Amino acid sequence: MEHRILGKTGLSVPSLSFGASSLGQEFRNVTLEEATRSVHVALEHGLNLIDTSPFYGRGMSEVLLGVALKGLPREKYTLCSKLGRYDLNHFDFSFKRVLESVDVSLHRLGTDHLDIILAHDIEFVDVNQIIEETLPAMRKVQQQGKVRFIGISGYPMKVFRQVLEKEEVDCILSYNQYTLQNTRLLDELLPLLQRKKVGVMNAGPFSARLLTNAPLPAWLKEPEEVKAAARRAAALCEQRGSDIAKLALQFSISHPDIATTVAGSANPVNIANWAKWAAEPIDEALLRDVRAIFAPVQNLGHLEGRLENN
Repeated sequence: MEHRILGKTGLSVPSLSFGASSLGQEFRNVTLEEATRSVHVALEHGLNLIDTSPFYGRGMSEVLLGVALKGLPREKYTLCSKLGRYDLNHFDFSFKRVLESVDVSLHRLGTDHLDIILAHDIEFVDVNQIIEETLPAMRKVQQQGKVRFIGISGYPMKVFRQVLEKEEVDCILSYNQYTLQNTRLLDELLPLLQRKKVGVMNAGPFSARLLTNAPLPAWLKEPEEVKAAARRAAALCEQRGSDIAKLALQFSISHPDIATTVAGSANPVNIANWAKWAAEPIDEALLRDVRAIFAPVQNLGHLEGRLENN
């Protein structure tokens, strides 16, 4: 697995990382055996940056991940968790909760430190609170040695710019914004991130199943014209003897200035396939034709969080 440096942190991270949201049974029931095997297969294939959150499964992802990692040398993996979002509509980015949340995550994960902590989905709150209260609290736990690096995560590009204009962070995590269909992370934000030497983490190469052959979930928020283009692109890939998920993954991990792309599954077979795909060359002709299908809907997305943060 290719490794890249995450901004100014000095962390060497794999181009493809393991997302542990599925361990929280966000999409289906997951056994302890499946969770453990998924984590171990990810590490065996070089996906040694693991991303989780107390929001995933309302704590279950961190608990099962802690069980799966028990007994493994701490230096074998890089651990990223989040804080501030605890349920679909429960957000608490207060100074006090930041301190408590990090301690709870460390307990669940069975470790004495996190490599990265991110304020989770900051577009759902007043961004001024993130700047004035949340980040100072995160710096406090950083000074205590409980976390090595701090950052923010979200969907709208606007919230990253708002924070970065006033504060310094080590890294950001953006999701569904560097894919075959949506490259706003690159087009709108990357120059600012590079100027400030902020590490770039990209999650969601499959854009919530949009760029797979799986049935589209009812909760998928993308416009209908985007969904229709994705179905046409998937059909073209199938006609060419390929899989749109493979092309989507390869595309998302290919940009050298995006340190890592996070993909999640509780299916060890999927994870092994992703590692295999990551090592194979991308089909440039297919990529060109698929991106032509997406051209009329390029960068179309949806609103997320507060209206003023979009």
